[in-house]
Amino acid sequence: MTMPMEMSGWDTAGATLLVLWALATWAAVGVLAYANRGPVRPWVYRGSVVLIGVGVIGQLGHVQEHVAQVGYWLGHPNSPAWMTPWGTSLANGLQMVLPNRPTFGMELLHLTGNFIFLAGLAGVMVITRRATRTQARRWGKMGVWMQGLHGLEHLVLTLSVAFGSRAIGLSTFFGLIDPGPGLTTYRVWWHFVANVIGSIIFGLAVFHLWKERRAVRATYSLRPAPVLSEQAA
Repeated sequence: MTMPMEMSGWDTAGATLLVLWALATWAAVGVLAYANRGPVRPWVYRGSVVLIGVGVIGQLGHVQEHVAQVGYWLGHPNSPAWMTPWGTSLANGLQMVLPNRPTFGMELLHLTGNFIFLAGLAGVMVITRRATRTQARRWGKMGVWMQGLHGLEHLVLTLSVAFGSRAIGLSTFFGLIDPGPGLTTYRVWWHFVANVIGSIIFGLAVFHLWKERRAVRATYSLRPAPVLSEQAA
């Protein structure tokens, strides 16, 4: 995907904030998951809700990039892959990590976006840890598995570029497709489909979490269950 080599202070600031966002979400996942292993802590429920919300916002921004890329491809199927101006700006800022690897910033951008998305799905798993039979947990688990594999794909793509080779992964047919319209078409649509399916799964997990919110919230209550008297029994 093409990126201009010029970068501004805004590019650097945006990229830095994006990385901090990703690091903060995974720090939150670690803290919440660890705290949820012990006694019931109501604040874990509230923290998980915020984490899921942040994941939703991140994925909305992420998936629109792939929708825009497909939209551009439909009008320019033989042109190099395109990125939105804001996506290009963030990629340019990330490019400063390895300026001698022309596509590294773009690969790192999508890797970061996918890990923010994965953190939101991890939040669903944290919040439903004590509500294992809910539909929200089933969809959350499915999303974690799928997005975990997708994140691994982006990690491999990013590392292969970082080490000086062409991007290698499922979306490049392991580097066997030569650069050109064929590779662009395959990769643009591969990631579009993966993100749309992942977004639908995440959406269903959040939908069921909303429907089952009373049952899930009840598992974080500190009030003991009422004891029936012998006469009432």
